Amino acid sequence: MGLLSFLDLTHEIAIDLGTANTLIMYKDEVVVDEPSIVAIERLTGKVIAVGKRAMQMHEKTHENIRTIRPLKDGVIADFEAAENMIREMIKMLYTNKQWFSPSYKMVICIPSGITEVEKKAVFNSAEAAGAKERYLIHEPMAAALGIGIDVSEPVGNMVIDIGGGTTEIAVIALMGIVCDQSIRVAGDELTHNIMEYLRREHNLLIGERTAEAVKINVGAALTDLENPPPDYAVNGRDIMTGIPKQVTVNYAEIAHSLDKSIAKIEEAILKALEITPPELAADIYQTGIYLTGGGALLRGLDKRISAITKLKVHVAEDPLRAVVRGTGEALKNINKFPFLMGK
Repeated sequence: MGLLSFLDLTHEIAIDLGTANTLIMYKDEVVVDEPSIVAIERLTGKVIAVGKRAMQMHEKTHENIRTIRPLKDGVIADFEAAENMIREMIKMLYTNKQWFSPSYKMVICIPSGITEVEKKAVFNSAEAAGAKERYLIHEPMAAALGIGIDVSEPVGNMVIDIGGGTTEIAVIALMGIVCDQSIRVAGDELTHNIMEYLRREHNLLIGERTAEAVKINVGAALTDLENPPPDYAVNGRDIMTGIPKQVTVNYAEIAHSLDKSIAKIEEAILKALEITPPELAADIYQTGIYLTGGGALLRGLDKRISAITKLKVHVAEDPLRAVVRGTGEALKNINKFPFLMGK
């Protein structure tokens, strides 16, 4: 091996840069799966922690440390924090010290409703984190690839990816997104619905982490489930007394608290179906709808969407990783997929 080939340190990575979590695929493996959050020192701006370690500090920090979630509604809200987060998470790929700083070929997924300014922010963050080649892929297309759909076929497939910041709904055929809806109603809004409900109905103040735990343990889209989860004890602070207290909630009341937000997602799905060309609509009647993202795990959501659309709804086998797996598939086929946006 010649010296030049030895020093050709271009590493290929696929990134699902999500509002809630960031996943990185390297050498066909998901090697990073961390919360999208950074903890920094206020005075110096020094990064103290990213991912799980930073999440442990979230809403528990003193005045010298603050936590930042660099993405909001699926797009970069804090450029510097996003750059630091990407760079630090890339370091997690390696167990040994790197003697040479590699450059990167990156494919990063983005919401389909992103603006040109927001797109540029992703390109710039990737470049600042060491990317020599940068490509973007829309989330629904990545999700379709990740669950094994042949996107080159002249067959319509509807994919719904419910992430932390956005819900992406798209009809895909012949290597393109034929019609889509992107709404900024997703997992984060459901989490805040739960926080507001407990404040209003139980006089209990809770943080995002606790509300997320409620969503995971008793979150539901229907008030009547065949296999309901057990009731869940929630700890927080009493609004009236200021004293810590505990209340117990059940899945049915949490389903009520999420109802309006889920109705917005249903409305967007129906809107996407309304603008789908008739021949593709006929395909979707046969193939059904595919659900990916963390929101796909909400109990009863598939049945609720099926009831309103009168279509089959399939939850992806590994919904949380479908997008990053599809982004990894795009990375291996950069020259084959014309829908990738490069810079």
